[in-house]
Amino acid sequence: MLTCGGGASRTANGIPGRWFPGLMAWATGRAFNEGKAVGKMAAAVRPSGWWQRWRRRLSARNGSRMLFLLLLLGSGQGPRPVGAGQTFEYLKREHSLSKPYQGVGTGSSSLWNLMGNAMVMTQYIRLTPDMQSKQGALWNRVPCFLRDWELQVHFKIHGQGKKNLHGDGLAIWYTKDRMQPGPVFGNMDKFVGLGVFVDTYPNEEKQQERVFPYISAMVNNGSLSYDHERDGRPTELGGCTAIVRNLHYDTFLVIRYVKRHLTIMMDIDGKHEWRDCIEVPGVRLPRGYYFGTSSITGDLSDNHDVISLKLFELTVERTPEEEKLHRDVFLPSVDNMKLPEVTAPLPPLSGLALFLIVFFSLVFSVFAIVIGIILYNKWQEQSRKRFY
Repeated sequence: MLTCGGGASRTANGIPGRWFPGLMAWATGRAFNEGKAVGKMAAAVRPSGWWQRWRRRLSARNGSRMLFLLLLLGSGQGPRPVGAGQTFEYLKREHSLSKPYQGVGTGSSSLWNLMGNAMVMTQYIRLTPDMQSKQGALWNRVPCFLRDWELQVHFKIHGQGKKNLHGDGLAIWYTKDRMQPGPVFGNMDKFVGLGVFVDTYPNEEKQQERVFPYISAMVNNGSLSYDHERDGRPTELGGCTAIVRNLHYDTFLVIRYVKRHLTIMMDIDGKHEWRDCIEVPGVRLPRGYYFGTSSITGDLSDNHDVISLKLFELTVERTPEEEKLHRDVFLPSVDNMKLPEVTAPLPPLSGLALFLIVFFSLVFSVFAIVIGIILYNKWQEQSRKRFY
């Protein structure tokens, strides 16, 4: 099991967050105590010029060492190891979001945009309130060109509705298009990319195999529709039950994409441990897509809140054979899963091409008219000669 904390329980150097304040206090206390010891020695010995110089030099040396240690431990830019193997995480701030949510807005410098009924609060971003017929979304403005990555989502779903009288859930996206409202948890249908759904309401009446809330994943190349009546079962890659409503502790979801291997884990039990949910090999996702999250309510409702989104770049060693196999792709796909082919639309004509087409069409029309007139006149002349 990997220790979970939504990215907040460990520093960038891999030191557990609950140890870091104590270690800082110890280092500061040691520097203070060493300074006191030097002071006592100075009081016991009659001060002289060489002693004063030596004491200042010793204090400066110890202070420099402690300062270096504090800076080393407090650095948030370095890599941190992830489990076993040669894998390290680097937090990508341009794709991450946390309190106090300063990067959210409509300005040109904002990294995240809100849509619909989404609102920024002090402790969370509310995608939809516990009201009927609402939808909201939060989208990153910066396309992601990382090859291997991990997205940690800290969220909360809660409301007044009782069992099976709440809905509809939220989705996390990595898609080609952004800010496109629609019926699929507040996003467009026939999307291109990856969707991970936290579905809180069962639409299929005779559904007895699943216990809701339910997490599922779907990869789409733009040809598939999400089947609401069957809760997305025809197109899902996998799923698991996730009891996430009205909990008194934090709930987390992690989406990891490494070497075309998609893994989804959750921490929803308050134990600070990741539990496996979905694992699918052979998932091919293009680079340059956008991260986002969205939610929708209908006749039933819930509060759908996002506390933080943290994206980490994963550095993974690859063999030369893997480098050849893991080349960039242009459309999402899954090995051993046949997706309907999408016919690419014809590119729009440029202004020059359109002008040439119109020009030559007119020339051909005029030429055809002239030829027609000449032939008609010759036919009339032959007709007159025949009568005379």
